[in-house]
Amino acid sequence: MLFRNARPRIELKSRSELESMRKAGKLAAESLAWICSQVEVGMTTQNIDDLQVEFAARHKVICAPLHYRGYPKSICTSVNNVICHGIPDPKRILLEGDIVGIDVTLIVDGFHGDTAATIPIGKVSEEAMRLMKTTLESLRLGIKQVRPKNRLGAIGHAIQNYVEPKGYSVVRDFVGHGIGRKFHEEPQVAHVGKKRFGPRLLPGMVFTIEPMINIGHYDTHILEDDWTAVTSDGFLSAQYEHTIAVTPTGWEIMTIQGSGWEAPGRIEL
Repeated sequence: MLFRNARPRIELKSRSELESMRKAGKLAAESLAWICSQVEVGMTTQNIDDLQVEFAARHKVICAPLHYRGYPKSICTSVNNVICHGIPDPKRILLEGDIVGIDVTLIVDGFHGDTAATIPIGKVSEEAMRLMKTTLESLRLGIKQVRPKNRLGAIGHAIQNYVEPKGYSVVRDFVGHGIGRKFHEEPQVAHVGKKRFGPRLLPGMVFTIEPMINIGHYDTHILEDDWTAVTSDGFLSAQYEHTIAVTPTGWEIMTIQGSGWEAPGRIEL
């Protein structure tokens, strides 16, 4: 996640850089899917971090979050009303009915692959399931706006116009971001917006789309650890994320195992 600010100076990736990003994205997708398949009631969020560390060691790659701007763990685990940047904790046991966002970023040969999914723990409420389905669909609709000469604002416009009529809110304080050799680059990808505003999309741009959708208000609160972002009203939040490249004819999802559309983590809701 990147805090919103300034005007973008956007890097276009070369063919060789795009190929490197495909490799990073594919491995990040594999890691997320593998982790999601093992998470269950009774695990701790630290157990999820342990799985990420194991996967990275097996593939001899780097967990990008570890020590990034002082972040203490290798993955982000955001439970229930945690919007993003939840720190894995050996005392946080996952209970039946929880939802947990799992955010994976790996560095593979110098390039970053970034993807996230929110998954149910056991049987969850209908309210939680509707939130996750809405958030996942909003990601898909945002991705469909990616094509040359379209405006960056069209992505946020599509997400906002789908989510808000259903009674949900879109988090403003955290946004998607450009990505490549650096974890966070320009442009910043807001998940709200006007479709005719923002820089034009050009082939070679690579960025994440990662809507964070709340049942209640979009206001956020940062806990004393200076990382964990929670909903201000205590209601649930969900997030899904893909790394996307703009192609001459549309988009390419870097963080999938197959082709075409695939939900992050290969989850089924």
